[in-house]
Amino acid sequence: MEEKKASLNFIEEIIEQDLENAKHGGRIHTRFPPEPNGFLHIGHAKAICLNFEIAKKYGGKTNLRFDDTNPTTEETAYVDAIKKDIAWLGFDWEDRLYYASDYFPQLYQFAVKLINDGNAYVDDATPDQIAAMKGSPTEAGTNSPSRDRSIEENLRLFEEMKAGQHPDGSMVLRAKIDMAAPNLLLRDPVIYRIKKQTHHRTGDDWCIYPMYDFAHGQSDAIEEITHSLCSLEFRHHRDLYNWLIEKLDIFPSRQIEFSRMNVAYMITSKRKLLKLVQGGFVTGWDDPRMPTLSGLRRKGYPASAIRIFCSKVGMTRRENLIEIQLLESCVRSELNKQADRVMVVLDPLKVIITNYPEGSEETLKALNNPEAEVAVHREMPFSREIFIERKDFMIDPPKKFYRMGPGRNVRLKHAYILQCENYKIGDNGEVAEVHCSYFDNTKSGEDNSGIKAKGVLHWVNASTAINIQVRNYDRLFTDPTPDGHDDKDFIEFVNPDSLQINNHALAEPSLMNANDGDTFQFMRNGYYTLDRDSTDEKKVFNSTISLKDSYNKK
Repeated sequence: MEEKKASLNFIEEIIEQDLENAKHGGRIHTRFPPEPNGFLHIGHAKAICLNFEIAKKYGGKTNLRFDDTNPTTEETAYVDAIKKDIAWLGFDWEDRLYYASDYFPQLYQFAVKLINDGNAYVDDATPDQIAAMKGSPTEAGTNSPSRDRSIEENLRLFEEMKAGQHPDGSMVLRAKIDMAAPNLLLRDPVIYRIKKQTHHRTGDDWCIYPMYDFAHGQSDAIEEITHSLCSLEFRHHRDLYNWLIEKLDIFPSRQIEFSRMNVAYMITSKRKLLKLVQGGFVTGWDDPRMPTLSGLRRKGYPASAIRIFCSKVGMTRRENLIEIQLLESCVRSELNKQADRVMVVLDPLKVIITNYPEGSEETLKALNNPEAEVAVHREMPFSREIFIERKDFMIDPPKKFYRMGPGRNVRLKHAYILQCENYKIGDNGEVAEVHCSYFDNTKSGEDNSGIKAKGVLHWVNASTAINIQVRNYDRLFTDPTPDGHDDKDFIEFVNPDSLQINNHALAEPSLMNANDGDTFQFMRNGYYTLDRDSTDEKKVFNSTISLKDSYNKK
């Protein structure tokens, strides 16, 4: 038993202690509470996996709750995208879909109770005045002139705020706590403000909205969430969370913080991600260069790889920067098991097999995935003219160049051994075509000729190859911590060469049957995923990840 406990993370230790003490009757209930003001990113994946998996481990439940308290920035489109991302990751909230806006009437009554108990007051000071009253970490704040208003006046003003009788920004409701508190968040924080904006769910029913800090904890209590798991940035909010639980005498959810998911070369600020979208640096929230879950999905990252990555990162209380190579290694490992191998030539060079009968064509058998439990083959057409990668031929190759060169033998994957005879130079001074002969007794799987060839090349049949568009993506940022520089804007680190488009790649004809989101290993080139921009006439593939795993070779 001791050995088991040693392998638990600190959150699991807390939960097991609560279970041992029969806290909340032995019930475990978590929630994932996104704000619908943008798409989910890689950082959210950690919170999603944690909340859903830890509840499942201990026989509990997880709610999906949208903390939709700011009508200015929230949209139904974001709600739909978030639900899609969570389902894609493999998690099911079943019938437990909630919104903080569901609780607006109850939250309003909570605020009225605070006023009646002398724990909240209406303040008509300006935002700048309120900020100045806060003081500093070394100096106590000062009381607002409104702090000593009577309960009756506060109730009247708050009702007027609700009725729309005061303009935006003219007054707020503040909790009355302690203007000398060491935690500045306890210095009479604003808990309600006037916003005459149409809400994506409640329309114009409300013109006052609770602040996130007020709605979040109370929504947890309404849903009787036992363990409110959140990232470390909310550590200082916990004191307010607990103060409100005490003053409102509501269900005592426990807030527990864990380290954020900080991944090198990625940013996890929705405000900054929105800036990238609005500034045209990317094509949208689901651009394959974005660290959003929809962007990673479009790029071809499997949901299983994201879950494995979150598991490997683990759960700590200390912030750290995670190498992006770990994420890439998880993706590569999963795709190696899942992706069919196909042949695509990115920079075609024609090869003419001079002794292959003109006008003839045969069908060769190719294995889809050597890692699959059940072997599945496809048919590959082969004839006199093929294409290989231009980089796979050299006029005067060095000794350790195990590809094609004059007088050298090389094997074509799933096909025959060729011997290079000569080549032609085009008008541009580059090699235009290569002439080879083939050994007809060296067909792959049937070869007992004894003829040797050190290199194996991928290729496509000239007469049946299809032209595809290949979008090669590099990292969006040139710096591992683009938002970690106080003296520079993160936009300065946007990589201007993060997208290169190749319109002359040639692929084997089987790729005409690919569906949106299908990922393949382009032999010797990397993993690529069919993009939704594809048409029946032209297939478009996004580069997903390279074949080389630098993380596991350290």
